[in-house]
Amino acid sequence: MMAYIPVAQNTPWQQTDEFDISKTAVLVIDVLGGEGGATPGLEDMASNSVKIVKAARAKGLPVVFSCDAHIPGLDKELELWGEHGIVGSDAAQPLADFDVQESDFVISKRRYDGFYQTDLDLTLRELGVDTLIAVGCDTNICVLQTLAGAYFRGYKTIVPADATATFLVGTQEGGLEYFTRCYDSRVTTTESVLEKLQ
Repeated sequence: MMAYIPVAQNTPWQQTDEFDISKTAVLVIDVLGGEGGATPGLEDMASNSVKIVKAARAKGLPVVFSCDAHIPGLDKELELWGEHGIVGSDAAQPLADFDVQESDFVISKRRYDGFYQTDLDLTLRELGVDTLIAVGCDTNICVLQTLAGAYFRGYKTIVPADATATFLVGTQEGGLEYFTRCYDSRVTTTESVLEKLQ
């Protein structure tokens, strides 16, 4: 099935498909599970995310993992969603399929937004990054909140729709529309991103 792609907004960023690859990083948001594998139903998203990460590494782009690392009995998010992504657990590690490398960056987060009270912004700025290819889940929670954080800090974002997924709240289409309208995200496909990374 073809990924839903919202109509591009009439902004300079969304009206082109070009970007400066030398200032681009891949940001993987909560594609977790370590050796346990992808959450059932999210296999296609995970597979596409892995393809993008491997192509980015081959091209010399930084790869940054933004991963839940919740503290039991402390993080408010656990009251809403139950126990998940507990710090130090295999469930809080990037999927084993990513084969995390020493050159990658793994940045823990305790809130939906990967920028909130983390090293993410500082790391990206020190890498000279101004553009993010963002993949992961949940489209309407951690991806949406992290894209908000990116937009507020002046980053340009590219979202391959079929490398994101919704399974907890809202619709995939609604989330992608929101990125496009509110955060000037350029929504595209995994195939398109891979072509740019050749």
